Amino acid sequence: MADGAAPNCHLRLEWVYGYRGHQCRNNLYYTASKEIVYFVAGVGVVYNTREHKQKFFLGHSDDIISLALHPERTLVATGQVGKEPHICVWDTYNLQTISILKDVHTHGVACLAFDHDGQRLVSIGLDSKNTICVWDWKKGRVLATAAGHIDRIFDVSWDLHQPNKIISCGVKHIKFWSLCGNALTAKRGVFGKTGELQTILCLACARDEITYSGALNGDIYVWKGINLVRTVHSAHGSGIFSMNACEEGFATGGRDGCVRLWDLNFQPITLIDLRETDQGYRGLSVRSVCWQGDHILVGTQDSEIFEIVVHERNKPFLIMQGHCEGELWALAVHPTKPLAVTGSDDRSVRIWSLIDHALIARCNMEEAIRCVAVSSDGIHLALGMKDGSFTVLRIRDMTEVVHIKDRKEAIHELKYSPDGSFLAVGSNDSSIDIYGVLQRYKKVGECFGSLSFITHMDWSTDSRYLQTNDGSGKRLFYSMPSGKEIINKEEVKDVQWATWTCVLGPEVNGIWPKYLDVNGINSVDANFKDQVLVTADDYGLVKLFRYPCFKRGAKFKKYIGHSAHVTNVRWSYDYQWVLSIGGADHSVFQWQLIPERKSKEFLHIVLQESFIDSNSDQSDSDQSDVPELDSEIEQELQINYHRQIYKEDLPQLKEKCKEKRQAATSKKREKPPDSSVRLHFVHGYRGYDCRNNLFYTQTGEIVYHVAAVGIVYNCQQNIQRFYLGHDDDIVCLAIHPLKDYISTGQVSRDSAIHIWDAELLKPLSILKGHHQFGVCAVDFSADGKRLASVGLDENHTIVLWDWKKGEKLSSVRGSAEKIFVVKLNPYIPDKLVTAGIKHIKFWQRAGGGLTGRKGYFGNLRKIETIMCVVYGWTDEMVFSGTSTGDVYIWKDMFIIKRIKAHDGPVFSMHALEKGFVTGGKDGVVVLWDDSFERCLKTYSIKRSALAPGSKGLLLEDNPSIRAITLGHGHILVGTKNGEILEIEKSGPITLLVQGHMEGEVWGLDVHPHLPICATVSDDKTLRIWDLSPSHCMLAVRKLKKSGRCCCFSPDGKSLAVGLNDGSFLIVNSDTLEDLVSFHHRKEHISDIKFSPGSGKYLAVASHDNFVDIYNIMSSKRVGICKGASSYITHLDWDKRGKLLQVNTGAKEQLFFEAPRGKPQIINNAEVDKIDWTSWTCVLGTSCEGIWPMVSEVTDVSASCLTSNKKVLVTGDDFGFVKLFRYPVKGKYGKFKRYVAHSTHVTNVRWTHDDGLLVTVGGPDTTVMIWTHELEGYKQAIQYDSEESDFDSDEDGGYDSDVTRENEINYTIRALTTSLRPMSGIKPHLQQKEPSQEERQGIVRGSRPPVSRALPQPEKLQTNNVGKKKKPIEDLTLALAFGYRGNDCRNNVHYLNDGTDIIYHTASIGIVHNIATGFQSFYLEHTDDILCLTVNQHPKFQKIIATGQVGDSSDMSGTAPLIHIWDATTKQTHSVLRCYHSKGVCCVSFSATGKLLLSVGLDPQYTITVWRWQEGTKVASKSGHTKRIFVAEFRPDSDTQFVSVGMKHVRFWTFAGKALQSKKGNLGSIEDARMQTMLAVAFGANNLTFTGTISGDVYVWREHLLVRIVAKAHNGPVFTMYTTLRDGLIVTGGKERPSKEGGAVKLWDQELKRCRAFRLETGQAMDTVRSVCRCKGKILVGTRNAEIIEVGEKNAACNILINNHMDGPIWGLSTHPIKDIFLSAAEDGTVRLWDIAEKKMLNKVNLGHPARTVAYSPEGDMVAIGMKNGEFIILVVTSLTIWGKKRDRRSAIQDIKFSPSSQYLAVGTCENAIDFYDLTLGPALNRISYCRDIASFVLQIDFSADSNYIQVSTGSYKRLVYEVPLGKQVTEQSQIERITWATWTSILGDEVIGIWSRNLDKADVNCACVSHSGLNIVTGDDFGLVKLFDFPCTEKFAKHKKYLSHSAQIANIKFTSGDRYVVSSGGQDCSLFVWKCS
Repeated sequence: MADGAAPNCHLRLEWVYGYRGHQCRNNLYYTASKEIVYFVAGVGVVYNTREHKQKFFLGHSDDIISLALHPERTLVATGQVGKEPHICVWDTYNLQTISILKDVHTHGVACLAFDHDGQRLVSIGLDSKNTICVWDWKKGRVLATAAGHIDRIFDVSWDLHQPNKIISCGVKHIKFWSLCGNALTAKRGVFGKTGELQTILCLACARDEITYSGALNGDIYVWKGINLVRTVHSAHGSGIFSMNACEEGFATGGRDGCVRLWDLNFQPITLIDLRETDQGYRGLSVRSVCWQGDHILVGTQDSEIFEIVVHERNKPFLIMQGHCEGELWALAVHPTKPLAVTGSDDRSVRIWSLIDHALIARCNMEEAIRCVAVSSDGIHLALGMKDGSFTVLRIRDMTEVVHIKDRKEAIHELKYSPDGSFLAVGSNDSSIDIYGVLQRYKKVGECFGSLSFITHMDWSTDSRYLQTNDGSGKRLFYSMPSGKEIINKEEVKDVQWATWTCVLGPEVNGIWPKYLDVNGINSVDANFKDQVLVTADDYGLVKLFRYPCFKRGAKFKKYIGHSAHVTNVRWSYDYQWVLSIGGADHSVFQWQLIPERKSKEFLHIVLQESFIDSNSDQSDSDQSDVPELDSEIEQELQINYHRQIYKEDLPQLKEKCKEKRQAATSKKREKPPDSSVRLHFVHGYRGYDCRNNLFYTQTGEIVYHVAAVGIVYNCQQNIQRFYLGHDDDIVCLAIHPLKDYISTGQVSRDSAIHIWDAELLKPLSILKGHHQFGVCAVDFSADGKRLASVGLDENHTIVLWDWKKGEKLSSVRGSAEKIFVVKLNPYIPDKLVTAGIKHIKFWQRAGGGLTGRKGYFGNLRKIETIMCVVYGWTDEMVFSGTSTGDVYIWKDMFIIKRIKAHDGPVFSMHALEKGFVTGGKDGVVVLWDDSFERCLKTYSIKRSALAPGSKGLLLEDNPSIRAITLGHGHILVGTKNGEILEIEKSGPITLLVQGHMEGEVWGLDVHPHLPICATVSDDKTLRIWDLSPSHCMLAVRKLKKSGRCCCFSPDGKSLAVGLNDGSFLIVNSDTLEDLVSFHHRKEHISDIKFSPGSGKYLAVASHDNFVDIYNIMSSKRVGICKGASSYITHLDWDKRGKLLQVNTGAKEQLFFEAPRGKPQIINNAEVDKIDWTSWTCVLGTSCEGIWPMVSEVTDVSASCLTSNKKVLVTGDDFGFVKLFRYPVKGKYGKFKRYVAHSTHVTNVRWTHDDGLLVTVGGPDTTVMIWTHELEGYKQAIQYDSEESDFDSDEDGGYDSDVTRENEINYTIRALTTSLRPMSGIKPHLQQKEPSQEERQGIVRGSRPPVSRALPQPEKLQTNNVGKKKKPIEDLTLALAFGYRGNDCRNNVHYLNDGTDIIYHTASIGIVHNIATGFQSFYLEHTDDILCLTVNQHPKFQKIIATGQVGDSSDMSGTAPLIHIWDATTKQTHSVLRCYHSKGVCCVSFSATGKLLLSVGLDPQYTITVWRWQEGTKVASKSGHTKRIFVAEFRPDSDTQFVSVGMKHVRFWTFAGKALQSKKGNLGSIEDARMQTMLAVAFGANNLTFTGTISGDVYVWREHLLVRIVAKAHNGPVFTMYTTLRDGLIVTGGKERPSKEGGAVKLWDQELKRCRAFRLETGQAMDTVRSVCRCKGKILVGTRNAEIIEVGEKNAACNILINNHMDGPIWGLSTHPIKDIFLSAAEDGTVRLWDIAEKKMLNKVNLGHPARTVAYSPEGDMVAIGMKNGEFIILVVTSLTIWGKKRDRRSAIQDIKFSPSSQYLAVGTCENAIDFYDLTLGPALNRISYCRDIASFVLQIDFSADSNYIQVSTGSYKRLVYEVPLGKQVTEQSQIERITWATWTSILGDEVIGIWSRNLDKADVNCACVSHSGLNIVTGDDFGLVKLFDFPCTEKFAKHKKYLSHSAQIANIKFTSGDRYVVSSGGQDCSLFVWKCS
């Protein structure tokens, strides 16, 4: 065996000493089988105490830090740290990984918990947001995630008695979470006065919403719901780290070393103080407790595990010990006994028995220990300390022999000499001291020579030499005991070393990687007996190498378990075991050596233990002399699938070029051409880098791929059909087991896999989002439900999909080497195999991940590269074809047999019912029996075997076979040369398809009068193709060099071919034999053309920047065209044959005279006049428009003009073929665009009669033939000209409502700003001024006990004296007057067959009974609702979806939400937290009701489809660059919907996970233009109706416009409704009411006839925003916030709901006696509302915005203040004006009658209050006013005696004035004695408590004290109504808050008798009536 190979022996983990007690808690449990499960380092340990055995779980790659036990107690979940940490759920019985959960957390997984039935798992991350995540762990699927808390979370638990509730706790918080849909919402625990806010460390849940939690100070807090209800004081002396609930009760463990048991009601049962027991010690701290029956398990901070039997609780058993905190570096083994010694920074030295697996002695030292050594006689133990001293103990009794300190720095290494006479001590001072053992450790020598700290030392067997390693990487030798350095290396050449623990030296060169300079190996130890070496490194690996290993980069076996650095490693004295110790994980691992002879059995043990593959990717664990790769495979590996620029990048690039575009598009651009092309036939098959990509379909057609096209080929009829859904190279293909669906994977940045129907050629599902750069292999499962795919990224990611749903089930990094094939196990769908370069791996699905094991090649043979794999007749049998021509047979993961099958690689294999067929590079197809015993038949692919009628020509014999499949009695074969052949069982071969081989195709020309074309390619062939229906290759000729261009002579008899070496030849076009050849240039010939007419001259363009002109008759060069500054790209002759037009790579357009080649300068106008023979150039004014906007990144490489000079076709670097109308003047012409080629299209040509178009692709090697379909040919043309129609500017006009809705910016409550422009310091931040008494030094408490002073008067006059005054406890919403119609649409619907209606305002959904007016509310939204829809499916009746405003897109608490709820019960069914950053503007249910569509307000206007019941996102995509107004599912579909918005309409389908859209195509309808579309409705036969901004309705079939209903309305059509019952359509628009027209119309199903309805609202303009129809009634919602019901028969209008149209509703006043109130708003109306009648009684139009309103004390007069400074007084009974006045020019802010009814006070924005005396009559002359008000007036209140007035102002100052003099009162004591009639002020000491902490940018806007004087309600900018006690003098007072308004509440009042509170909204124009209780 070569020395570079890995050793044949193995290590097996036998025991782990230690337990992770530090920084972890709750990590120790009993399993169902009474074993103990815990973890240490990166290993999960299952410990059987009865049998003293351990089992290990090794599925983690880093430290495990959290563990949860499944309720059935056999499974556990463990979480680890790391950059991409994962969670494993595994079985403690057989240690199999059940599920891997990944891709959510970063940094680490801090806590885990299962729910009560074990179906779900919750995890907490260590990231900055402490993300909380809920998993369906069996599927590996995330159900919900949310940001957990800003600070660390320590524990999490499910409420075991309520299904969807979770509790988490941590630094200074506890949170109660509820899970609904995909949203986790948290409520913080309220500590209140019961306990102080502090850090909570652990939790346990009990019945009835009771939660027990352990706090940092040792108290236990008991919670009911979210409130703290009691505290168990001092349950522990300090922090409670662990709490465990079981059937008997609860166990708690704390830092005080105590364990306490509690019964189920949390009454104490007993206390166990572990510090007081035999094994106890001071400082013992409990980290984990588990109580099970009569046993308790306790884990401590210092890595011990105690087991306590309850009835002998003072005798705990110590069942596991380990080192505690601090690094562990010291390790030594006893020379003659199975003992190991370790020493650590915890200052203890411990001796372990390797046979009993137990600690047998321990001694604590004064210093941290860094190294240990045992003397050769086993008597002395030397310890090297961190402080530079060393100590020698007797092993027997651990007594000290000596303690010596000669050095200051740590001793890192010491060793006894083999003869026992010396001790060498190496320190970090770079020196080694030698001590004589027999001289009582006297220093006898010193070694100087190292320049750095000493790391390793070894003695020679004769004790005469010492070798050392130091930190600078030097290896030195010293002679002993003098310590003299040996310079001459010869002297030590033959020294025998007693041990080898050095990391440097020739014998251990192999442990270092070949090319990396690393120093991460901490320790090695050689086993001379078995010739193996073990190493320990910084990456947590223990590795086995052969010893000696001289060559760097030797192969090894690696073993994981330690998490971070492994500090030391040693063989036991008899080489049976290896011991390794971890630095940070403090653990000691004991490994058993399994020698070579036992390896076989060992492997079977390995299987049971499911060892993580130790034959790592870094180690090809067998031979190092891996065979050379086959040339073809080598070639394939070098193909680069990366693109400079991907098609996905186009939209962004185009956005960047927007300015250019706008400048250019101001000119009117030509329409695209009328004619179009359709793909007709493709020559080519991708065989050169793909395998197994060729199949028979159900119907016997053949399916394969080339370029970006999936091809279904019918060989009988010679017809091809195409799947054109891909936009770049397809590189893999698989067929569904039923042979009807195809799966193809393509190259692209976010690669897509399409599953499509072979018959219909429509996509069924598109899978995206998990592969980068491309998908190189796919495979269907045997049941056809799953699909496996492999990506082209560097890890070759493997993904398992449920393809119909488009969901990723699992994924894993496949391999660093290229994977060629993936196969799903046909018997067990959870298993699969992948194979590729030097590996084969067997995978098993585990939740969201896959666990893999490498195939074991055994000692028999080299590791091979595997090219193909098939499963055999059982689930364990796998057959694989290798690159050397063998077939390997695998059982499970072992090779059981190998068969030589081919010369050269076996590329393809296919399993049959009774055998196999293989194909290889040798061009032979072999049939085998079912066990690969016998070869039944071989077929050689040769020209001689071709069937007589076979068309086409075989290029060479025995081409390399890349794909084989059987079916329909034939063998189908695909070759590397791009041929597809069909072999009959009897032997004849038919050639079906062929194309160019690998290499770019550039040369193309069509024959001047026959239907043939010629191509020439980099594959060194010239080929002639038949373009007539036989579609075959007519002739082929091999060339010496590859070619770039070709041209037929005008008579078609000869053909010129330009080659890449600068030569060209002319051949006979029939026989392809040479006529003549020339070689004048060095670079390649890029274009070649005969002159017109007789073809006398030949122009030859080269990359040498010249065009040569030859005379064909004389075979001489007659002219050279010079002057080009770059290579020549294109040339064309004029009709006379006298002028050449030339294009160059520097984008020059040059002209030369022929034949001499003299340059000519011709201006643009002339060029256009010249008659050119052909036009293949790409420059010049006549084709300026063919260059795309992103022309910096892409080139137009070819063009060709039809002979009628009407249509120009171009090919470009993006693979697009485009048609333009010629000439293409002006920039960015409009075009039709076709995708079929993958990357650059190199050449395009029309045939001589313009009937066909031929295009060739560069790298995709294809020749594509398109039929030219002239105008008038109407079929569902699949062209796509997205680019070309930039939105035109004529969009159908302007409408203020549309513009406003488009530009509106929704903000969330949390970010609202003040309603009023306040200035100054907020009240809760003001410093309080000292009172008069305090200034005089009178201390408050020092008044005489009996006060002579008058008692303080009441703050407020109360009007229900005599009754027992009761404070108000709660408010409930009773009535809501409001409807959001001004900027929302389609949001009023009928429910329950028209008895109820549903609509929304602010953040509430309202269900309103039409007959009674009774309302019920949905109150769960946290912010404004923007859209509402009703599920129409009978199964989901009354299910409502509402979407709200949001802020962030990062899924945090302020993300927008969609609620799905039941209109009857108001029960929330699901909450969807979405990524639509600003809000959700539209929702729509699908036909089955199971899917929900939502549209966001984010800049991309994202469209998302949800499965709302599960809360999962099905698909999501950017909808449009401009605002989308409405998106609706077709009423009969779950996959099709339509979106409309600013200047666009799109027709969407979704397949799998992908959304695909087509833009509306205006076709050829005259005057059609893409307007702004506002509404959508549907008809039968795929009709769609869209309402536009101009009032037209467009009618579409599929995505083509078929008709326009002109002026369906006079203004914008805002809303349309499709009645499902009879198909009639209702439209609503903006119209002025007239006799014939109305704003609502009812139409027939085709939108041909209609009937109009007028809305009798009395408005000058009706704007309808929502319509709905049910049982002969039409429900209408208007912009003016009315909801109206219109009868279809009698056209009668019934206004159901009236509201203010515009807010804020500033003015609010309640009647002094009755339950009625007035409101005044910005819309210029004052309205009177009756609470009992639940309706509006009256309204007055003022003509100006109103600001304030007030009743007189008797209720007979009303005063109204206006925005323009005028005020009016009305008499209530007659609503006549009693008087009006305007003394000010700015808005009136508040108006009040004095209690005596004598005065009227009017406060304005002019910083003034005016007084009027009403007794002087309606003249209203001002009698005085208040001066010196610093800012505008907010609120006014009179005193009870009408003598004073209090004013709150915009500068947060409260002032008091005398009435009517207007003089300010400043004396505080005088103010304190005033009794106020009302209190509406937000300022003053009495109400300081209403200002909350978070009001930095927002304000409290209004307040009102109840008539009883006991409560105050406030309204603020956050839209909260709050209820406080009054007076409210403490800052941040307690309160109850009610959320229903949008941001900003404008006013709030109590009604008489405090029965109700009325609040009025700012932005939401709504009035809410709250019932007081």
